[in-house]
Amino acid sequence: MENLEFLPTSAPSLRERSRELEVSEVTVPEFQLYLDALIRKMIEARGVGLASPQIGRNIRAVVVQPEPTDDPLVLINPVITKKSDALLESEEGCFSVPGTYGLVKRHKKVTVEALNRHGRRIEFEAKNFPAFVVQHEIDHLDGILFIDKAEKTVELDEKGNVKKRVK
Repeated sequence: MENLEFLPTSAPSLRERSRELEVSEVTVPEFQLYLDALIRKMIEARGVGLASPQIGRNIRAVVVQPEPTDDPLVLINPVITKKSDALLESEEGCFSVPGTYGLVKRHKKVTVEALNRHGRRIEFEAKNFPAFVVQHEIDHLDGILFIDKAEKTVELDEKGNVKKRVK
C-alpha cells in the first residue's frame, strides 16, 4: 500500500506538464494499486479531485469525485474536447495551495475523453460543479494551479478567518 503525500506549493514539478501513459502502463497490477492509493488519499483529505502531480508523479492521471454519492472516477490522459461558451465563477481551493481560496471562471460544461482505469476509452459530459472539478484537475496535468487563474484570492488562518488578501 502506497503512502502518498502532498507536495509543497514550491515543488517545481507542480509547474511541469505531465507525461501521457500507455495502456500497457495502466493495466498492470502495480498501477491499479497506485490508483487505489490516489483515491484513498483524495477521500481521506476530504477532496473532490486529486491529480498525480500533486503527490509527486508527473503522469496524466487524476481521480475525481465531485459528489460523495458518486463512485470515484479515474481519468487517464484526459482531454477536454468541447467547452461551453458560458462561463461560471466558482470558489476554489487546492491541496497544493493549502489555506488559499479564490474565485475562478471556468466553462459551465465540458466534454472529456480519457482512458478509464482499465485502459478503455471513455467520453462524458460534465456540467457545473463536476465540470469545474475536472477542469481544475486537468490544469494540474499541464502545470497550472488555480491561483494562476483566480481573482479575489485570500489566505485563511486555521480558524477560517481571512488572514491576508492576496489579490
